[in-house]
Amino acid sequence: MSIITIGIDLAKNVFAIHGVNETGKPELVKPKVPRDQLLQLIANLPPCLIGMEACSGAHHWARQFQQYGHTVRLIAPKFVTPYRMTGKRGKNDAADAAAICEAVTRPQMLFVPIKDEHQQATLTLHRTRQGFVEERTALYNRLRGLIAEFGVVLPQKVERLRAEIGAHLEDLPGWANRCVGDMLAHADRLEERLHEYDKAIAQLAKDDVRSKRLMQLPGIGPTTASALLASIGGGHDFNNGRQVAAWIGLVSGQYSSGGKARGAHHQGRRQLPAQPAGAGRTLSAQ
Repeated sequence: MSIITIGIDLAKNVFAIHGVNETGKPELVKPKVPRDQLLQLIANLPPCLIGMEACSGAHHWARQFQQYGHTVRLIAPKFVTPYRMTGKRGKNDAADAAAICEAVTRPQMLFVPIKDEHQQATLTLHRTRQGFVEERTALYNRLRGLIAEFGVVLPQKVERLRAEIGAHLEDLPGWANRCVGDMLAHADRLEERLHEYDKAIAQLAKDDVRSKRLMQLPGIGPTTASALLASIGGGHDFNNGRQVAAWIGLVSGQYSSGGKARGAHHQGRRQLPAQPAGAGRTLSAQ
């Protein structure tokens, strides 16, 4: 079996595989591969090019497949769409695998850099922290709205709200008093977690030489430096700083005036690694 390119449609439990030879003829078509059999199937193949969409679990599988000598490329789902068949047969797992197999061979395709475990662990820290920040904000907004129902209107600034709300707790009837007290206690626990996470992020930044260099720039602290490095690594997939800014959403992407649509993206000055679907537009959400 002379397979040189494989497209894998990732899923939680059942995967679709489409492999072709050097002439593009399908040699390995498996629309339903159980999760516990996928790695062994790939391990038994000779080294080849493997394409997958950048989605949940993609970086993990990429690292696993690389251990067996395969070249792995991750593609943003929006860049695979133009290669998917249209019509009733166009949207299914097998067709997606075939589209990925085709897209990964395109010479101008943009790929998502594969993250190592340390990068993903650091991003987990940032995303969890961001979730706590959002939960805290929602909690204080809910609290402020509830006490307003009883005529208690307090400043929006959290420090002032916490300082002044104690004088009004006894004025709240029955369960209102209990609920507000519980929300304040929950907010305290969130604050403790955020403090712990901020200390961890600061330590990560302190221990990384690249983070130290980034923090020498105006406006970049430990949180931004740590999130940026976890998102793009060493930045070797970018040609200049503006490309980095465009990838993380700080500036728009560049297109030449004469560029024409071809394949999955525009040809022009823009040469950026593709951003995976669902990626956030802020550093901490990458």
